[in-house]
Amino acid sequence: MPPTDASTNAGTVPVSDIGIATSPGTRESSIDTAAGKDADSEDTLDLRLPDEFVALFGDGPDAVGQRSLSGLGTVAPSSVLPIADDLLDCVADWGPIRTPAGALHLAPVRVGRDLPIISQWMNDPAVAAFWELGGPQAAAEEHLWSQLSGDGRSVPCLGMLEGTPMSYWEIYRADLDPLARHYPARPHDTGLHLLIGSVGDRGRGLGGTLLRAVADLVLDRRPACARVVAEPDIRNTPSIAAFLSAGFRFSAEVDLPAKRAALVVRDRSLRYLL
Repeated sequence: MPPTDASTNAGTVPVSDIGIATSPGTRESSIDTAAGKDADSEDTLDLRLPDEFVALFGDGPDAVGQRSLSGLGTVAPSSVLPIADDLLDCVADWGPIRTPAGALHLAPVRVGRDLPIISQWMNDPAVAAFWELGGPQAAAEEHLWSQLSGDGRSVPCLGMLEGTPMSYWEIYRADLDPLARHYPARPHDTGLHLLIGSVGDRGRGLGGTLLRAVADLVLDRRPACARVVAEPDIRNTPSIAAFLSAGFRFSAEVDLPAKRAALVVRDRSLRYLL
């Protein structure tokens, strides 16, 4: 999945079961169509704007001001204003979780430490086809800084399985993302983008296993979140299959600025049934 979001440009799930990429191909551009029409009947529109969204456009000293907003460019890390509330409930404090494949820890990205391996993964042809961040390290570096210098709506993480880096994740507030213009978003909807780095880790069910574990982690750590969503490229059948095996349900096909995507949803109310 190629990156396309204003806050993250993230998105890719496996290629071959999540080698994958859930392309972030929707967050950085302007949007013109609402996908609610095709959405599952359960996805009803909630017209109440999240408090965090309203705060972004406030007039006080804590308002966005110089922060980087979707489509408005990147703000250098040194000029980012402090954020009063963590929009994703402190991902850095979530800690490791047990999965059938071993202990998984989502470690927030540190560019100096993680750029080489993330750039290497982005240059894998199967990944580059959807993330579109292949080439010199500068491409991946710019993408990472666009995530890190934002207002906290997206947190890029390195997935450490039993202490070994093997995946790249982006956890983001889907209800505060341009994606929300394409489907009937609800307050605190949380999105996932995933890329599994090693070819050897793809095509054997690992993607679905980790997606289920991380989706459940989001629901456990974010009590206000009722749904975890993702929008893999409709052409990325291994990625879509991984999400479905992880308990996500197919909701609709949506036209995003950079791709036609499959909107998939994991509902808190159904987590023990699927």
